Amino acid sequence: MKIKQILSKPCVLSHLSARTKDDVITELADLLAKNFSALSRDEMIVILAEREKLGSTGIGNGVAIPHGKIPALTQIVTGFGRSVEGIPFDSQDGKPAHLFFVLLAPENAASLHLKALARLSRLLKDVHFRNKLMEAADADQLYQEIVGEDDKF
Repeated sequence: MKIKQILSKPCVLSHLSARTKDDVITELADLLAKNFSALSRDEMIVILAEREKLGSTGIGNGVAIPHGKIPALTQIVTGFGRSVEGIPFDSQDGKPAHLFFVLLAPENAASLHLKALARLSRLLKDVHFRNKLMEAADADQLYQEIVGEDDKF
């Protein structure tokens, strides 16, 4: 699975206005709801918040991957947002998160969900890639960096 199969350019935000974990979830849910009419903003917020209660999806190194399963979905969808300032996200390393991928999968697609999470995690382990994302000028460049890095694998 390639990231460009689940991430479209309109689902990339270069400047999140959020300042809290809940605000990040809401802003990313708004983004996906605008681009996928089948998704309910409120349902996404509930599902992502419930997942966060199980343990933070802030994986460290400035990265968070909020994720969940939505029964009505027929395919995996993702969105990306960046906060240059950083947002407290109860990350494993205790540091603010800057790079946020939200990942939503159909309820019956556990294998694809895990593969997508693993792919994102592998890409985001690379400090040079994370730096490129932090330095990107706009959403177009962010999207190109993500797709370009993903094409290397």
